[in-house]
Amino acid sequence: MQIIKTLACCIFFVVSLAGYGQSGYLQQGAKENILLERMEIKAQKDTNLNFSFIKPFNRRWLVTSLERIESDSEHVDLTPIDRYQIERALGNSQEWTSGDPSRFASKKSLWNTFFKSPGDLVLVNQKDFFLSVNPVLQLQTRKESGNGEFLFLNSKGIVARSLIAKRLGFQFYLTDNQERGPRFFQDRVSRYRAVPGAGFYKSFKGTGVDYFDARGSLTFNVIKFLDLQFGYDKQFLGNGYRSLFLSEFPNSYLFLNLNLHVWRLNYVSKIMELTSQYSRGATDALFPKKYMAIHHISFNAPKWLTIGLFESVVFDRTDHFEFGYLNPIMFLRPMEQQLGSKDNATVGFDIKANVAKRFQFYTQINFDEFVLKEIKKGDGWWANKWAWQIGGKYIDAFGVKNLDLQGEVNTIRPFTYSHNDTIANYTHYNQPLAHPLLSNVREFVGIARYQPAPKWYLEGRLIAWKQGSDTAGHNFGNNIFLDSDSRYMERGYGIGSASPLKGVNANLWVAYEWKENFFIEASLLLRRLTGSATTTMPSLGIRWNMHRREYDY
Repeated sequence: MQIIKTLACCIFFVVSLAGYGQSGYLQQGAKENILLERMEIKAQKDTNLNFSFIKPFNRRWLVTSLERIESDSEHVDLTPIDRYQIERALGNSQEWTSGDPSRFASKKSLWNTFFKSPGDLVLVNQKDFFLSVNPVLQLQTRKESGNGEFLFLNSKGIVARSLIAKRLGFQFYLTDNQERGPRFFQDRVSRYRAVPGAGFYKSFKGTGVDYFDARGSLTFNVIKFLDLQFGYDKQFLGNGYRSLFLSEFPNSYLFLNLNLHVWRLNYVSKIMELTSQYSRGATDALFPKKYMAIHHISFNAPKWLTIGLFESVVFDRTDHFEFGYLNPIMFLRPMEQQLGSKDNATVGFDIKANVAKRFQFYTQINFDEFVLKEIKKGDGWWANKWAWQIGGKYIDAFGVKNLDLQGEVNTIRPFTYSHNDTIANYTHYNQPLAHPLLSNVREFVGIARYQPAPKWYLEGRLIAWKQGSDTAGHNFGNNIFLDSDSRYMERGYGIGSASPLKGVNANLWVAYEWKENFFIEASLLLRRLTGSATTTMPSLGIRWNMHRREYDY
């Protein structure tokens, strides 16, 4: 999007002269996220960690809070494994730590050049220059019941981040991937013409896919409390396992972020360039574009309670860009009305409470359209489009150290995230921007995590859902890619209409961290959907500096 690129170049020129940079954010799926959740609940009133709904999370915020917790451990109940993970997390974000960085040095480096730090292949940490470069690798082999094909994931690449003169920071991530997933993954790729979490792809050995995952961003600190980030990546807004605002499920996108973090307030403004629905032809062609603006403001009042307000709008223009949506202060819904109410606007709120340094309760509600008098009628009017989430976390459950439990319910009304055209729907690159099950669904998520020792990780996850399906060529509000004006009827919609499908997805995962950020892991997935055979899929593999590939839908 030319306006974002031009604006970003101007910002870069100004802040590179007078700003202070940041080296970046935690990677998607970073192991520090588990520690982040635990420390937020245990500290209860930390005004950095309480804004953990923003992912990827700011490394500087994380280090500041972890060092404070480490120095004040008398007031925070840390387990031995917590202390070990805090030390490792600080060592993986050395550019922001205080004190002597030699505390994080490896006992023995390779040729006095590589692995000077356990978590970095190449590390340069000098007064005015920080650089970390690491390989990225994930090799997985799988076997699916009833499927004679060999399933695999082969990912390899590089990740780097840097901080120069405390002014300019950047991060970069690139992987080359070949993947043959289970049959329900293959069916999804075929149906939506998109690989979950990825962009452009090619067929590989028949039923496999081949794709690149390239991400990168520049970060600036304009003043002490104001950060700017320009890049191509994916983000997550929420406190739960799922997000009803913005998830990491789709492909990356071009974005410009503004984040104001002062006192007990945090304000996020995003402008994003997205790819509209498309159908690839026999020859190369430009994919159609659309745009999205997001505002989110949250407040710690009191510090153990975080309340947030959210708004977004998805829009496109054939002849110009809508500059009004660039205003980071103006409410988006009134602006959208002033322009003629053509675009797809949503509003919502979220609440999170940390209780007794052991529990966290959270909720998230997103309104696409909402008319109270129609709700009171109770006849299932199609245009009452909303989604809600409620969940809770319990750490060191039942007195067992490092046993964490989480439960969550997500409900999405029919037609939520859809629009009366096939452009301004809540999607990107033929993938949903929020929940992977689209809409017209009620989902239950249960997660148990346990670390019996510093290098051992165990996780069990159970997801069960009831979902309405669009059958016989009629639109009952599940497929958000369809024009909502093509609906089958005006009233009578409920969760599961018209032909309900019930599904269960259970996963058991165990991993051993052999070296820093190098995991040897195994998992067992069981999946059952109405009308389909039960899928059983064991897997075994290694993973280095990369997030786990999930099939949690």
